[in-house]
Amino acid sequence: MITWVVIARTFGMDGPFSALTNVLACALPMVLWSVFVDKVHRRPSTGIDWSIRRPWRETFDISLTKLAGLWLTWGGIGVIYATGRFYWQGNFAFAMWCFEMAAPWLFVLSIPYVLWLDRRLIEPKDGCWSLGAWLMGHGEDVDRSAIANHLRSWAVKGFFLAFMLSIVPPNFGDFIRWETGTILSHPVSLANWLISFMFVVDVAFATAGYILTFRPLDSHIRSANPFASGWAAALICYPPFILMGNGGPLDYHSGTYGQDGWFRWFGESMPAMWAFGAVLVALTAVYAWATVAFGFRFSNLTNRGILTNGPYAFTRHPAYLSKNLFWWVATLPFLATTGSLADAARNTLLMCAVSGVYYWRAKTEEKHLKLDPDYVAYDGWIARNGAVPLFFAWLTGKKAGAGAEGSPQT
Repeated sequence: MITWVVIARTFGMDGPFSALTNVLACALPMVLWSVFVDKVHRRPSTGIDWSIRRPWRETFDISLTKLAGLWLTWGGIGVIYATGRFYWQGNFAFAMWCFEMAAPWLFVLSIPYVLWLDRRLIEPKDGCWSLGAWLMGHGEDVDRSAIANHLRSWAVKGFFLAFMLSIVPPNFGDFIRWETGTILSHPVSLANWLISFMFVVDVAFATAGYILTFRPLDSHIRSANPFASGWAAALICYPPFILMGNGGPLDYHSGTYGQDGWFRWFGESMPAMWAFGAVLVALTAVYAWATVAFGFRFSNLTNRGILTNGPYAFTRHPAYLSKNLFWWVATLPFLATTGSLADAARNTLLMCAVSGVYYWRAKTEEKHLKLDPDYVAYDGWIARNGAVPLFFAWLTGKKAGAGAEGSPQT
C-alpha cells in the first residue's frame, strides 16, 4: 500500500481508480500471507473440512436453494439502494457505480463459488440456505434465527461498504494532491499531513475488511449484533443518520475553529503547536492501529473472531477512546470563538453527549460479543491486565480485574 501511495504521488494519480487500487494494494498481501503463511483456510472455525469432497449431485439442491437466498438478499439491498436518494448524490454516487459494475460479476461468480464451497462445508445449510428454503415454500425446514442473522450480516455489509467506498476516493485524492513543499514547513502542516495519511491507511484496511467476508479466509461473520440498541448506537454515527454532523442535534463545532483550526488558539507559539500536533498525531495513530490490527476482518456490528492483540491488549475500545480524545483536543469545545460562555458550555455539553454515544455504542458491542465465550475470556483478562482498565480502576478506587476468569487467545 505504501508503495502504491509513493507511485500515485510521483505520477499524480489522485483519481477514484487509483484510490481503489490502493485498497487492492492493502488487501492482496494480507490475503496471500493469510493463506500461504498463516493458512487460515485450515482453521476449524471456517466450518470447512477440506478432506470432504461430496459429489456435486449430493449438494446441488442445497446450493441452488442457497443461491436463491443469496440473490434474494442482494435484490433486497438493491431495492434499498435504488430507493434511498442520498445513495445517488455526492460521494455515495461513486459507491453505487462500483456496485453497478460489480453486480453482474458477483451474480455469475456466486454460482461456481457456492457449488464449490458447499461440497466442503461441514454444515452447508446455513442462514442463506434457510432464506432460500423459505422463499421456496419449505417453511417447516428453516431456521428463522439463522435467517435473521444472515439478513443482519448483509445489512451490515450493505450499509457500511457503501459508506466506505464513498469516502475512499476523497481521502486518497486529498492526500495524493498534498503539496510536498509545505509538509516540513510548519508543525501544523506536518501534523495534518501525517493525520491525513493515517486516515488513508484506516479507510483502506476498513474497506478491505468489508469486502473480504469469506469462509475460506476465516473472515466470515460469525454473528451480527442482534440488539436494536447496538444498531441505533452505531447508525447515528454515520450518514444519513448521523447526529454529530454540521447542523445536527449533536453538532459541537459551532462557535469553534473546528478540528482543522486547533492551532489558531496558540498564536505564534511553536512549542504549543508542536505539542498539540504530536498529541493529535499520536491519537490518530492509535485509531488507525486499531483498524490495522483487524487485518481484513474489520467490521462494525459483527463478531468475525475475537481480537486481542495490538491496541486491544491495552483496552477493549482503543478506536473509540482515541477518536473521542482526538475530538476533544482538536476542537477544544470549552473555548468559544464568539467569546460567549453560553456557547462554550453548550459545545462542551454536546461533546460530552457525543462521547456518551460512543460509550453506549461500546457497551452494546460488549453485550453482543459476550455471547461468545472467547470474548468473555478476553474481557476477564483485559480487566486484570489492560493498561486503560487498570488506570480507570485506580482512578475510581475500584478493584481491578472484576471481569470473568480467562486469558485471551490471539
